[in-house]
Amino acid sequence: MNRAVLSIAGALPVVAGPVLAHHSFSAEYDSNARITLHGVVTKMDWMNPHSWFYLDVKDEKSNITHWQCETGAPNELVRKGWRKDSLKEGQEVTVNGFRAKDGTNTANAREVILPSGLQAFSGSSDDGGPQPRQQGRGGQ
Repeated sequence: MNRAVLSIAGALPVVAGPVLAHHSFSAEYDSNARITLHGVVTKMDWMNPHSWFYLDVKDEKSNITHWQCETGAPNELVRKGWRKDSLKEGQEVTVNGFRAKDGTNTANAREVILPSGLQAFSGSSDDGGPQPRQQGRGGQ
């Protein structure tokens, strides 16, 4: 019996690690710090518990700032119409979201506007953060 208890106790950090790594919107982002970024996609990482994409954003003096943008989990993105190739390296996009509380160039991307004008909503419905404005069908 002691062996079983020790085995379970030893496995807990391995199992609990991903759960503890998952965070709520309010722990990381400021819901009062809306941000709009227009930039070029440099990379897309489809991974759990959240996917990330990276942008190079030019300021008014043409200086480039690197940004990382968090989205929902891959299965959440697929349910919202995304495909693994929806964001391509070199593609220009506009991101509406919220800045990270820690002041880094990190944003929670709630809405991504593709070059075609298609709006892709990317926030997770269960992260505690504000949901994107809905377009059409009675939305604003």
